[in-house]
Amino acid sequence: MAGSKTYRTRAIVLDKVKLKDYDLILTLLAESGRQVRAVAKGARKPGARLAARCELFCTADLLLARGRTLDVVSQAELLRAPLGAGPTYERMCAASAIAEVAKLCSYEDAEDPFCFAIAARALEVAGDGATDAVHLDVVVAAYIFKLLSHIGYRPDLSGCVLCGDERLSYFSATAGGLLCASCAASVAGAEEVSAATVDWLRALLALRLDELAAAPIDMMQATFLLALSHLWAATHLDARLRALEFMLGR
Repeated sequence: MAGSKTYRTRAIVLDKVKLKDYDLILTLLAESGRQVRAVAKGARKPGARLAARCELFCTADLLLARGRTLDVVSQAELLRAPLGAGPTYERMCAASAIAEVAKLCSYEDAEDPFCFAIAARALEVAGDGATDAVHLDVVVAAYIFKLLSHIGYRPDLSGCVLCGDERLSYFSATAGGLLCASCAASVAGAEEVSAATVDWLRALLALRLDELAAAPIDMMQATFLLALSHLWAATHLDARLRALEFMLGR
């Protein structure tokens, strides 16, 4: 209700920061796609039930009290823990990258349900035991390209972004997508790509995340796709993506 001091929402926990002795500041991605920052009071006390219900990357049903600068978590019920009770190192890395990009693509004053939906689905696929370490790279790369395409940064993969030539052999984040060899000579930092990589880039946008998680791919190709997605996100979000850097350097 308008003017109500409390409200309820489903939200993904993207980040948490220590506050004072026992409190946490949570960065949440609400079901509406709006980013919410809220205080979970007493969440760091030994045996506090609130901490387990507001764990990183989990989806919770929250009752929040509106505050002047930060909202306050009044109640929380855990709905979904996509990584399970004992996530692997690789799954934690992938989930951190997904949350990092979601945090940069969501805002406190703007709603976009797609951001919540794709982040939730990406976390589900990343937490699926059938998704191996190689395919985690593919899932994260696809999530980044899909989300950034949605908010207005879609790479042009149909032809050379400068001349329209269909003989494509380079990729440039600053130029906006794929390039032919002739045009790439004038673009600093253009990355040479194979025909297979071009096909994969198109597949990242065209196929569902679960389809990509089951598609045959080798480790070098998957890592290269992740590197291209990192380049694309860092360029267009104008931010340093530490979780992605960690994934690529692991």
